[in-house]
Amino acid sequence: MAMKIRLARGGSKKRPFYSIVAADSRMPRDGRFIEKLGTYNPLLPKDSEERVKLNLERVQHWLSLGAQPTDRVARFLEAAGVLPKRERNNPKKAQPGKKAQERAAEKAEKAAAAEEAAAE
Repeated sequence: MAMKIRLARGGSKKRPFYSIVAADSRMPRDGRFIEKLGTYNPLLPKDSEERVKLNLERVQHWLSLGAQPTDRVARFLEAAGVLPKRERNNPKKAQPGKKAQERAAEKAEKAAAAEEAAAE
């Protein structure tokens, strides 16, 4: 049985609240889970202690049994010191969009043309 430590959404429309749960990976996101391990309230400020609450003892137990945390839960566990920090690589995030790249190319062409005209 493939176990995951993941978020299960609760709360009303536009007021999200998440439970951090240990669940079988084949179950639906908000469906059946085995154990509730904590909560996450994204509406609270980032420096609030109430934003992420974890039962670290039980999280360690599930990790030792082979449960895999999702990306978001892994970040919570890294912040809590349970998992080592992992290098993330998203090279496309820092690049400008297509139109901005086209504008930059046009600007470079115009600058090169102006330089040639000034040199002559």
